[in-house]
Amino acid sequence: MQRIFSTFPNSWPGCGLLLLRLAAGTPLLVSTWSGVTDATTLFLRLVGAVSAGLIFLGLWTPIAAALGTMVGGWLSFVGGTFNIDHAMHAVIALSLIMLGPGRWSLDARLYGRKRIDLGR
Repeated sequence: MQRIFSTFPNSWPGCGLLLLRLAAGTPLLVSTWSGVTDATTLFLRLVGAVSAGLIFLGLWTPIAAALGTMVGGWLSFVGGTFNIDHAMHAVIALSLIMLGPGRWSLDARLYGRKRIDLGR
């Protein structure tokens, strides 16, 4: 499971990844409350809300960010016009896939490096 994730940086880089997770999850969550036009868009926005919650927690971050990228990409083209805001949110989620969740996440707790003392 360790190979799915990049390193789990702490300190300033870990704080930066926490801010990136907030920047990726907030628009997904906010887009669920905006006007819903049809059942497909409603389903995509619910998937976006679930992936936003997982991104906030840092749980299954690559999978949740991949879902967020797909939802953001779909919402950027829905309605016949290109929406740059949703496209940029998809790019932020894509960068989160590449960078990983960071030290301050549930993924780091569950799948991070562990120190094992064998004793003497």
